[in-house]
This record gives sequence, structure tokens and C-alpha cells, in this order.
Amino acid sequence: MSFFKNILLLKRIVILISFSIVTLILWNTYSFFKRFKNEERLKMEIVATAIKEFATNQDLNADVSLEDKIIKSNTSIPMILVDENGNIGRDSYLNLDTIKSKDPAYLKAQLEIMKEQNNPIEINFAKNRKQFIYYRNSDLLNKLSYYPLTLILILALFLSLIYMMFTSSKIAEQNKLWTGMAKETAHQIGTPLSSLLGWIAILKMENVNDKYVNEIEKDVHRLNTIANRFSKIGSLPKLKKSDIISATKNAYEYLEFRSSKQISFKFISNEKELFCNLNEELYEWVIENLIKNAIDAMLGKGKLTLSITSENNKVILNISDTGKGMSKSQFRKIFDPGFTTKKRGWGLGLSLSQRIIEDYHTGKIIVKSSEVNKGTTFQIILDKVT
Repeated sequence: MSFFKNILLLKRIVILISFSIVTLILWNTYSFFKRFKNEERLKMEIVATAIKEFATNQDLNADVSLEDKIIKSNTSIPMILVDENGNIGRDSYLNLDTIKSKDPAYLKAQLEIMKEQNNPIEINFAKNRKQFIYYRNSDLLNKLSYYPLTLILILALFLSLIYMMFTSSKIAEQNKLWTGMAKETAHQIGTPLSSLLGWIAILKMENVNDKYVNEIEKDVHRLNTIANRFSKIGSLPKLKKSDIISATKNAYEYLEFRSSKQISFKFISNEKELFCNLNEELYEWVIENLIKNAIDAMLGKGKLTLSITSENNKVILNISDTGKGMSKSQFRKIFDPGFTTKKRGWGLGLSLSQRIIEDYHTGKIIVKSSEVNKGTTFQIILDKVT
């Protein structure tokens, strides 16, 4: 418990530090943006002064190289010079597309953008004549304005990675706990199982009816199989070439004998042998889950059909019942951990079945069809081996 508390505290500290760093960077970026924008306006005011000096100088022999140099030094800030009536003079612009600028519509569109971005700089001449310099942000300033958004996206990605890291760590710790509990359960079951096997040996010596002893022995072996399944949780299962018809019949016949006589069982297969790479214990667990679900859905009365066919290097197994069925909206949810339509149950059977078939056996398990109050068909597809 203390582990999860420490993880949660660390998670909050990391998030707090991340937000603090990003907030500081955003503030510095905003401050730099404002300062850079003010410097660009100051630069344009100097250009406006140079234009005024250049235009009002009456001395043809005067040295205007400084004014000319100041005007030409503006190589990054797009600008347009207009008269007091808003008319754009010929070649009265800088740092715009030279080809597009020949189109008056392009210049007017750029002028509107400039009006939205910055207030004009007024140039006053003699006789109350005026001109206005309109300008827009330089490309560098525009790129800088996108920087905070980029930073926020990076932060979101960073926090997502942190969240996934801590979540996976928590899940891994929980899985480790459940695996330990499963293995301990298997160990605890092992002791009474050994005693039961001893009692079976005594019953055989006492000449008890062999039929009863054999059935008790089957149940004890089934318990031993269940214990083995629990002991292997958390370990990567080993697959081997196995006859899927024989493995399916083992689980099918065991449950058939122990189910209500009002349920009609039917096993269909045109093949005597079909081979797949299986972990038989886990595969039989899936078959048991599907058959038990079918029996529960029929409330102890109905028809259960299990068929195995081979098609295009695939083995296809269908388990059909005449139970209460389900709606199409439940087809996908049925495999979610914790989802169940029963009043009692943990909703883990089908989730485990899907994991065993799809993750361990690289197969497919689906709800092939279902209709409310008519029944359901589950389908398993596995690769056939020769």
C-alpha cells in the first residue's frame, strides 16, 4: 500500500514540476515576444523618420546615404506605405512577394492583415500632408508566436507518457500480486489433493464400486489440473502439437456427464484427428468456460452443440446453445474484464478465454451469432498444423 502512495506522491511532484517549468518558459516566451514586437515597432519608427528625412530634403547635393541605408536595412519586416487617403503608391512596399505584389488585390489583402496586427506609424510632412506606414510581424515573430502552442503539445505528450508509465507500473504491481495469490492458491490446493489421492487408493482396496471410484478419481484429477493452471499464471505457456479433437472431447465429456440430463449435448466432427499448437490445459479451460456459460444461459434445459471443422489451414470450432442470447451491443463488451450478464460472477471467464486464444495461441474467438431468447454461438479459429 505504501508503494502506491509513494508512486502517487511522486506522480504529483513530477506533474507539479512540469507545470512549473512550462509556466516559466511560457512567461519568458511571452515577455520575449512582447520585447521583440516593441523592437520591431521601434525599428519601423526609425524607418519612418528616414523616409521623412529622405522625402523632405530639398538639397540635391545632400548626402542621404544614411537614410537610404536605414530604409534598406529593413529586410525582414513586411511594410506598405500609403497616403492619407489610403492609396498605395507605386513600389511603396518592402519585403513582400515581388511577383504577387504586382497584383493590387494582393497588396490590399496584405494591407488588411497589417491593419489587424499593428497600429500604423504616421509620417507628417509640410502643409498637413501625411503618409502612413503599415507593417506586419516578421516571419521570425510569427514563428515565435507558435512556440507556446508547440510547448503545450510537448507537455501534453510528456504528461501522457508519465501517466502511462505510472499506470503500467501500477498494473504490473497488481498483476504480480494476483500471480502470487494464484500460485499460493495452487500450493494450498496441492495438500488436500494429495490426501484425496491417498483416500482413492484406500477405496480401491476396499472393493468399492469401480464406477464411483473412477468418477471421484476424475474429479480429483480435474482439481489437480485446475491447480496446475493456477500455478502457471504469470508464466509464458508452452505450446505443442496436439490433437484438438481429443483435447476438446476431454473437457466436453467431463462436463456432459456432470450436467443436467435436460440438456441435450451433441458433438460434431467429420475428422478423427486435427492438429494445432496447443497448451492443452489452458485450451481445455477455454472450452470449459464456453460450455459452462452455455449451460448457465439455458438455465439447465436446452440443446448444446459443439462442432469442429477444418477449412483453408484453419480449425474452426463452434459452440452453440439455445439459451437466452444477447443483443448485438453486448457482442464486444462480453469479452471485457468484469462484464457479466449473470447475477453472480466476476465476469472474468470470457476475458481470460480471449486472452488464452488470441494472445497465447494467436487465434481468434468471437461471438459468431446471437439472438435474444433463441441462443448464442461462440466461434474459435486456430491455425492447423500438419
